[in-house]
Amino acid sequence: MSPTRQLVDFAFDDTVAAVFPDMIRRSVPGYETVVPLTGLLAARHAVENGEPGRRIYDLGCSLGATTLAVLHQLGDHPVPVVAVDNAPAMIDRARSAISDPRVDFRLADIRALSFEPATVVLLNYVLQFVPPPDRLALLTRIRTALEPDGLLIVSGKIRFEDPVEQAFHEAAHLDFKRANGYRELEISGKRNALERVMIVDSEETHRQYFAAAGFGRVRKWYQCLNWASFLVEC
Repeated sequence: MSPTRQLVDFAFDDTVAAVFPDMIRRSVPGYETVVPLTGLLAARHAVENGEPGRRIYDLGCSLGATTLAVLHQLGDHPVPVVAVDNAPAMIDRARSAISDPRVDFRLADIRALSFEPATVVLLNYVLQFVPPPDRLALLTRIRTALEPDGLLIVSGKIRFEDPVEQAFHEAAHLDFKRANGYRELEISGKRNALERVMIVDSEETHRQYFAAAGFGRVRKWYQCLNWASFLVEC
């Protein structure tokens, strides 16, 4: 992606969809660990606890990497997967890449989605793009849709209340991107493009959201620098 393209607000359009796999691997520490492991955790939970027809939601599915990870771990188990994204370019590419009949791709805003009963909901690198005033309402609707033994997995960037910790992790993250070949102009351009659409919460704020939405136990099962994943039980 050219530096000049990134000086406008970030959008998941055709340009971003074309470079998305390379961009996210070079930008998100731990991405290549979190995606397959969330697939494993989701499939295991669905198979062990689910009944026929109880579905998995992959919200903000983008090109379907998490959906593919779930399918790989499900094997032949007939668990429906509902993969949702509001970007036509992402959904179109995901549909052309994944033909498994268990997957129902939907072009929709997850904030307005009509949820059906589910055993697992996945929010990999998505909640940070939902406007903050809408986050609790979305999580509450997800909690309502989940079965009593349901599971939510939320992955994304976190910020630190301690300014020293925040500065350390931000600097380390920038070094991570430099080590993956990003130039200074690309880094600053991407930051400018994302800053108005990607609002990052602290771990404590995440936990407050989960509690307010009615969830129970929360496990931070993975963290790499300022990126983390939470396993949230009903």
